[in-house]
Amino acid sequence: MIIETSRLRIRALTVEDAEFIFSLVNEPSFLENIGDKGVRNLEDARKFILEGPWASHREQGYGQFLVEMKETGVPVGVCGVLYREALDVSDIGCAFLPAYWRQGIAFEAACAVMDYGRSTLGLKKIVGLTSEENLASIRALEKLGMKFERMVKMSDDDPGTALYS
Repeated sequence: MIIETSRLRIRALTVEDAEFIFSLVNEPSFLENIGDKGVRNLEDARKFILEGPWASHREQGYGQFLVEMKETGVPVGVCGVLYREALDVSDIGCAFLPAYWRQGIAFEAACAVMDYGRSTLGLKKIVGLTSEENLASIRALEKLGMKFERMVKMSDDDPGTALYS
């Protein structure tokens, strides 16, 4: 376990979470706002957990973490801090199943992860990255106290990503 809040447990992803990750990364909202991670079956999900971009900085405490309800242990989403080499910055990223939207769960998890990033990982600055069209993410970043800073390019084919800090 990494973090515990009043309603949530936030912990490292394990291969036992493959079924949940398979469901989450194939949600239409995930595909539209985050992208297709190529996870087509449970084996792909296991590999994604072990070797994918969310695990790339695990040894430093970075990466996506599983968010589950404390009372039931039911997984509801992921939230974590990822280092973006192209921008030399760390950003907070979250994704939750639609059934758990609009309940304050994402905000609770994001606040806890931001605090973890600053206090435990020693990060001075954590930003938010999102598309200009993702109004829900923009509202969440603003609720975390971030403001639009500038447009950035994450890759050559990136049409532009909004950076909030």
